[in-house]
Amino acid sequence: MDISVLLVDDEELVRAGMSAILGNAPGITVAGEASDGCEVVPLVRRLRPDVVVMDVRMPTVDGITATRDLMAAVADPPRVLVITTFERDDYVYEALREGASGFLLKRSRPAEIVQAVRTVATGDSVLFPAAIRSLVQGRQARERGDALARAQLTEREADVLRLMAQGMSNAEIAERLFLGVQTVKTHVSGTLAKLGARDRTQAVVLAYESGFVGVG
Repeated sequence: MDISVLLVDDEELVRAGMSAILGNAPGITVAGEASDGCEVVPLVRRLRPDVVVMDVRMPTVDGITATRDLMAAVADPPRVLVITTFERDDYVYEALREGASGFLLKRSRPAEIVQAVRTVATGDSVLFPAAIRSLVQGRQARERGDALARAQLTEREADVLRLMAQGMSNAEIAERLFLGVQTVKTHVSGTLAKLGARDRTQAVVLAYESGFVGVG
C-alpha cells in the first residue's frame, strides 16, 4: 500500500523535517505541502492524499477549521493526523471532535511519526487514552453526549467501546473478550454507526465527554 501525504504547517522547518522523515519511509510519498489551513481543501481535491498531517495552530486558518472544512467539502476525505507542540492543547480536542483521526506531538520520534501515518491510513486511529482523558477533564458534557444514550448499544458493543477508549486495537480487544477479530470489527462498525461517529477517535471522545467512560 502506497500512502500519499499532504503536510500542513506554517513552520517551514517543521515541514522540512516531516518531509524528510516520511519521504524516506518505504511506502510513503509526500504529495504536497501547505503553510496554512486555507490551502487544505484545494490541495486535497487536486492531490487526493490518503493522509493530511496538519498543525493545529496556524495564523490564518487553524487546524480545527481546516479539518471541519475538509470533512464538509470533500465527499471521501482523507484521514487527518493533527500535530501539536503541547499534549494538553484545546485545539487538539476540538480537531478530534471535528473528525481528525488522532494526534501526534511534534517531538515524537521519527519511527512514531511514520507508524502514526501508517495507522491512520489503514482506517485505524492514533489514540493516547491518558492524553484524551486530560483534554476532556473538567469539561462539561456536551449536548452530543446524549447521542450515546440514544444509541442503545448492546452490552457487547459497550464493552468494545470501553476497550477502544483504553487504546486497544481490534486484535487486543478480541483477545480480552475471547472473540474473533472479525467479530470485533463487526461490533466496532456497529458501534460507530449507532453513534454517528466517523471513526474510533470520534467514538472515544464521545464516550469520555458523555461520561460513559470516566475521566478520573
